[in-house]
Amino acid sequence: MEQMTPVQTVYWVLYGLWILSEVFIVLKTRTSRSKGNVQDRGSMALLWVVIFSSIGVANWFAATRPHNMFQSSGLDGGQWLLPLSALVLAIGLAIRWTAIVTLGKAFSVNVAIHHDQKVLRTGIFRFVRHPSYTGLMIVFLAIGLHLRNWTALAFVILPPLAALLYRIHVEEAALNGAFGADYADYSRSTKRLIPFVY
Repeated sequence: MEQMTPVQTVYWVLYGLWILSEVFIVLKTRTSRSKGNVQDRGSMALLWVVIFSSIGVANWFAATRPHNMFQSSGLDGGQWLLPLSALVLAIGLAIRWTAIVTLGKAFSVNVAIHHDQKVLRTGIFRFVRHPSYTGLMIVFLAIGLHLRNWTALAFVILPPLAALLYRIHVEEAALNGAFGADYADYSRSTKRLIPFVY
């Protein structure tokens, strides 16, 4: 059995922390109907089924096919993608966790509006309306880079992105309904996921 390099160890530690943090988030932040106005429309269940199915398929595909990312570049057969994937994973986690901590008690794993919630425009929310999802997409990019296969990257990026876009649609409908003109004004001044782009 091949020994893991320090870079691979860092990647797998971060990956494990991501999985554990998502389990913790589900257990600690899910809003019950008695505590908030839940308007999830099945988006939470759909999102996690799609995410973990996509990661599973991508891992299977990468394990049964050759690495083909940048193989002809002459840059050590794509090995340089391994430290890059660890760095990208760290960035994605930092963004996701910062967004969740910034929202505090207003964060809920299911779409729910709390009675004392307000539109947040400070910190990371000055740049995008859904930074926790931006961080999540960066995590998926890191996983795809680590697999070093273009098709596996597509598997791990595209279906979760589609599920996230549905989730954003549900969430923004709830926020528009709760905050009206205030959220509409915030939406005009910020992008959804990528600053200055989308």
